[in-house]
Amino acid sequence: MMPPKYRHCLVSLVIAGGVSLCWFGYMNSTVLSPNKGPGEIDEGLTRHHEHHQAMLSYRSQWKQTMLMEPVRTDVLTVTPWLAPIVWEGTFDPQLIDEAFSSYNLTIATTVFAVGKYTRFLRELLESAEKHFMVGLNVSYYVFTDLPGDVPNVTLGVGRQLTVNKVPKFDRWQEISLRRMELIQTAIEEYIRQRAEYIFCLDVDMKFHGRVGPEALGKLVAAIHPWFYNLPRNQFTYERREISTAYIPQDQGDFYYQANIFGGAMEDVHRLTKTCRENLEIDKSVGVEAAWQEESHLNWYLWKNKPTKLLSPEYVWDDLRGQDAKEIKLVRFSSVIKNKAEVSSQQAQTRQLKCVPVKSWTCLFCLAGFH
Repeated sequence: MMPPKYRHCLVSLVIAGGVSLCWFGYMNSTVLSPNKGPGEIDEGLTRHHEHHQAMLSYRSQWKQTMLMEPVRTDVLTVTPWLAPIVWEGTFDPQLIDEAFSSYNLTIATTVFAVGKYTRFLRELLESAEKHFMVGLNVSYYVFTDLPGDVPNVTLGVGRQLTVNKVPKFDRWQEISLRRMELIQTAIEEYIRQRAEYIFCLDVDMKFHGRVGPEALGKLVAAIHPWFYNLPRNQFTYERREISTAYIPQDQGDFYYQANIFGGAMEDVHRLTKTCRENLEIDKSVGVEAAWQEESHLNWYLWKNKPTKLLSPEYVWDDLRGQDAKEIKLVRFSSVIKNKAEVSSQQAQTRQLKCVPVKSWTCLFCLAGFH
């Protein structure tokens, strides 16, 4: 009888030989498959090798992050509570895209187009298809009182549009009040099951450059382009204590614009729910905050700090022109329009407090509100 130690060696040799034969047979069957000739296999291996080499080459070109070499020294790139502020030059777009490419994320995007504002939908959607979250799944939710006026825009793979009919409102302030409520309800009823993130956009806007996954975060807000270089005592926060949007004169961090905000689904749900509740409290006592939903948005973000801030590149106003040297790339901006023509009620009812910029003008005159 063969000693045990030799039997073990023999068994190991048999197993190793079997594995080798199986592997050899598999490789031969692949190469000689009648459905795939040697040329096709070689071509596939070559493409794979080239892709692998290209990725290695690209990775080797990533610039090392140096602690003593800040990427931008002309602007603030992180808040006092350590939230990043996204500017051109503070991130590598290819690195960001690769990092997010495997997550199969869906970004819900709400847009309100009521009355004559439906005319801005086509430009917004067509520019979004070129620049907004390219490579990710995007679900547009258009809220409008005129569903028949929603344009037919060609959407990319993984992107879709849903039209939601809303009632016609007599006053633009009522639209402002209802917007938070409608977003909250939509999240609760169907959006939260279909997407991981949500962004809320104004319709009278246009994308000019990349707005990608670098903008994603738990709670994301955009810094207003007319206030980013002003002291906070000139911010148009709600200053009356009777309003739930009240922010004291010596308080506040940045002034945020409501043209774009977003984040993770549950965080935006909490934001819209709280703002809607506070708007309703104000309405019950006959109070309207200075800038309606934007005032309440600023109060919420004062109390609940955003985890990521978008620089004014992401919410520029075309009326400001292109001469701000710190703005390297305008990505998303408010289009120039005749406000009185598209919303005569807005021109008649909005009462604003002027904020001095120079002795001969005021901020809202520059912005076209007077």
